[in-house]
Amino acid sequence: MPAAPRPIAGQVVLITGAARGIGEGTARALAARGARLSLVGLEPERLERLAAELGPDAAWFEADVTDRAAVDAAVAGTVERFGGLDVAIANAGIAVAEFARSVDPDAFERVIGVNLIGVWHTLHAALPHVIERRGYLLSVASEAAFIPMPGAASYAASKAGVEHLSNSLRLELAHLGVDVGVAYFHFIDTDMVRGTDSSPVAGRMRRAARGPFAKTYALEDAVQVMVEGVEIRARRVMYPPWLRWLSAARGVTRRLVERQILPAIPEADRVAAEEARLHGRAASLPVGAGGIADAEASGQAARAALDDPAAVEAAERAAS
Repeated sequence: MPAAPRPIAGQVVLITGAARGIGEGTARALAARGARLSLVGLEPERLERLAAELGPDAAWFEADVTDRAAVDAAVAGTVERFGGLDVAIANAGIAVAEFARSVDPDAFERVIGVNLIGVWHTLHAALPHVIERRGYLLSVASEAAFIPMPGAASYAASKAGVEHLSNSLRLELAHLGVDVGVAYFHFIDTDMVRGTDSSPVAGRMRRAARGPFAKTYALEDAVQVMVEGVEIRARRVMYPPWLRWLSAARGVTRRLVERQILPAIPEADRVAAEEARLHGRAASLPVGAGGIADAEASGQAARAALDDPAAVEAAERAAS
């Protein structure tokens, strides 16, 4: 259940992917409502120009969201500039028109890196500050999180990951007073969608669509529902409205799971924090024999052993 509506004026809001599209539009709309904006992303010239237009209550930070250190620095800079952080909107995203058997693997993995790992970097860096203010996290997913997207498998996989990451965080953070939302959009009139339509692959797929699926919807309307979502700290932000019908069938099972598991989360959260305090990186080793093998291959086990050799040995014994 979303928190009671809070006035947007005075809230500090960080937005990734703020140089264009939904990110830029949302920044402008929130600034008009009195928010203090942190604009994060690539294209520094556009970010600098936007910040100048929005006035003294806007700052900008260049960061590739796949670079955890850069995202951490942007969040730290935001907190230093404004004294805290109320809302983080993980909006940065890219798409590649591809079929799995012919796509460049590096391009496929870059989409996952920006759209999913970049969201993780953003939310994780923002967490302590948003917890302090009992604030709000909003991740931008897509209808692709629950509708198959042939010709855009990397995009669909990343957005499904964003949805489930956010839904899990919502349960983890509820007892700390933090609300978590997910935004879902159909094709909105942005640079990304116009590029999609002009692509030989993705454009062909789009032209095969019928009815409401074939439409491109106004950016202004998508921005309006984003602003409303921030105001009421909604768990779902959707545009156009008919997306709710497509998503609804999955909701019953999710709510049943939430009711069963929510009571156990505060204590499990306390234990997880204590394990991390006692064992450092060793508390986050992958589980099982395959997980330990991966940790050894990536060097994660060696790094964890610097924190707690005994814990690493115990994990290896459990996996054997």
